[in-house]
Amino acid sequence: MAADAIVLGAGIIGVSTALHLAKRGKAVVLVDRRGPGEETSYGNAGLIQREGVVPYGFPQQMGLILRYAMNNRIDAHHHLGALPSAAKFLSRYWWNSNASRHQVIARSYAPLIEQSITEHDALIREADAGHLIRKEGWTQAFRTKARQDVEVHEAERLKREYELDFRVLDAKGLAEKEPHLSDDFVGALTWTDPWSVTDPHALTLAYVALFEKLGGRFVKGDATTLRQTASGWTVSTDDGSIEGKDVVIALGPWSDTVTKPLGYEFLVGVKRGYHMHYGARDNAVLNGWTMDAERGYFLAPMRQGIRLTTGAEFALRDAPKTPVQLGRAEAVARTIFPLGERLDKEPWMGARPCTPDMMPVIGKAPRHRGLWFAFGHAHHGLTLGPVTGRAIAEMICGDTPFINVAPYRPDRFKI
Repeated sequence: MAADAIVLGAGIIGVSTALHLAKRGKAVVLVDRRGPGEETSYGNAGLIQREGVVPYGFPQQMGLILRYAMNNRIDAHHHLGALPSAAKFLSRYWWNSNASRHQVIARSYAPLIEQSITEHDALIREADAGHLIRKEGWTQAFRTKARQDVEVHEAERLKREYELDFRVLDAKGLAEKEPHLSDDFVGALTWTDPWSVTDPHALTLAYVALFEKLGGRFVKGDATTLRQTASGWTVSTDDGSIEGKDVVIALGPWSDTVTKPLGYEFLVGVKRGYHMHYGARDNAVLNGWTMDAERGYFLAPMRQGIRLTTGAEFALRDAPKTPVQLGRAEAVARTIFPLGERLDKEPWMGARPCTPDMMPVIGKAPRHRGLWFAFGHAHHGLTLGPVTGRAIAEMICGDTPFINVAPYRPDRFKI
């Protein structure tokens, strides 16, 4: 089977890349060991985070770091045995999260985020997926006035620098917005620019359907069989070998299974996360995407039920599930909203690929012809899928990318 391009990885990044290549007339084969969107892209808070111009940094306050070290929080958890392997990544992550360096990184990161709604909107319209989208933003609910004041001050800065919009709610305003929340909260901040997705997996499948409508093919296969040939690249699939001139590595946290054998060693860490769906008791309704800011978990009204998502777990990528954060979050969430029974047989877990400078790897491999990288999107994979896909497709087609991709180039690492 011959193709112009092979895309390895059928998460939202790979699917968006394959779709944009197909839109430009390329014959494309999308390859994954599982079905499209069944790994990390399946479970998340379902937000297209237009407000997320500042990537999530590593805590800088020693007191807070020590509290995280106690390993009893909802928003972060670690496997002690994984820390030696993650030490280099964590140390560079901490260094880059210094206030001055973090601000510089945010200015480089913002152009990606600023295009997220526009690029999703174009694909959503073409894929007829508007029924999966809500355009009401998301809300941070605060238990203390001090925390609210800090977050509102930061929101005002982001509004000035990045033209973002938000609303501040007092306790009464939050109660009107979410009448079934408890009175534990003194107020809230609603970011109005982001969109939310009621079923991220269904959105990925809608993009796949559009890709196939344009002539693209999805096949199951083994990305680790990728080999360079005289004219391009070949990979083994259930439908036989595929040969293509260009290949895109969009395997998220598994990208190293392909890049490392080719001689590229990226410093990429993994933040694992969990979710569970619930019913609601007493006919309670959760109207919008809501974060318990001080506790660090999300409640989201998805098609499958009310989705509770956790923060970050630092562990080896392939270690067994340890959903202790989910248990902690559920216990707290039940005190502020009448959650019903669990609707999933077991907690879902995904792994987010994170770089120490908090920016993705997007661009051409420096030592191989026709080899392209698109991974490392951390918490913003869903947000940045179409932006990344368009930029990579334009580069492969020899066009000038619609955004400046220099800050995300692979060779910013010593590879």
